[in-house]
Amino acid sequence: MFNIKQLNAIDNILKKNLISSGIDHVIFMDMGGNAIAKLDNGTAKFDSTAFAALAAGNFAAVDAMAKLVGESEFSLLFHKGEKSSIHFNKVNDDMLLISMFNKDISLGLVRLKVAATIKELNEIL
Repeated sequence: MFNIKQLNAIDNILKKNLISSGIDHVIFMDMGGNAIAKLDNGTAKFDSTAFAALAAGNFAAVDAMAKLVGESEFSLLFHKGEKSSIHFNKVNDDMLLISMFNKDISLGLVRLKVAATIKELNEIL
């Protein structure tokens, strides 16, 4: 599906735009829950493979709910916790980008960085 040049470019984009901005963990994955790239700041303490599978199911469920209320899709999901938050964003019809961040980073910054990242990812896909 991806060649080594694309995989290296994806890693570099995620590091440069998201991890270096203070986002704790990033997963770039397909809609089936298969992680293409997983990067973190060294503090991740969870099974990112299981997380990706659950995230795909979550996104699919919300997609079905969108159709029930007459929307073609909800391309962005956000879950806020006491200490951590999760931002899901559709990259294209086949790919999903998940960013996990702590309370020290604003949602606005995350949304801005994710939007720029998605634009760059779509240029290499």
